Amino acid sequence: MVVELREYKTLPGQRQNWVDYMEEVIIPFQRARGMTIVGSFVGSEDDETYVWIRTFASEAERTRLYAAVYKTPEWENEISLRVAEMLDRDRIRVTLLDPTAGSGIG
Repeated sequence: MVVELREYKTLPGQRQNWVDYMEEVIIPFQRARGMTIVGSFVGSEDDETYVWIRTFASEAERTRLYAAVYKTPEWENEISLRVAEMLDRDRIRVTLLDPTAGSGIG
């Protein structure tokens, strides 16, 4: 199993807009293409942090699902443009994690 922890910093004043867009557009779009989103979170100590977690059965599945999501006309021509309005793309951090036996995931 591959667990992907994604941490974003939103542009000033954009966090709620980002959360709304994630929950109304991005998460449903990705789930409809087979991605498993485990959780979606905001930082309680600042107004810029957004974190979400996805899981994949394998690295091969992760590669396949990335193409199924990020290589679509909807993502390239619509969603990606909106993302740029709300996120500081230079501060995106993606961490791949291996679940431990006690994690409850995997």
